[in-house]
Amino acid sequence: MNTERVAVRVLLTVGDQAEIVADVPPAERAAPERYPISDIAAATGIPARELSGKRLTADVGNDDRLSGWQPA
Repeated sequence: MNTERVAVRVLLTVGDQAEIVADVPPAERAAPERYPISDIAAATGIPARELSGKRLTADVGNDDRLSGWQPA
């Protein structure tokens, strides 16, 4: 499995989901993707209530889904 590490940002949290965008200028961003807050918080050690606005890195899998969350 080939993976690429990318910089992302938690735009905001909605219910039990985090909206994730590429950590690039707003004009260059694609639409946010949603991921479970619990997965991100468990991987990073960042409390769920503190995730909004955080910069992270993640692996992009062959299916274009992110995983392997780490604080940037």
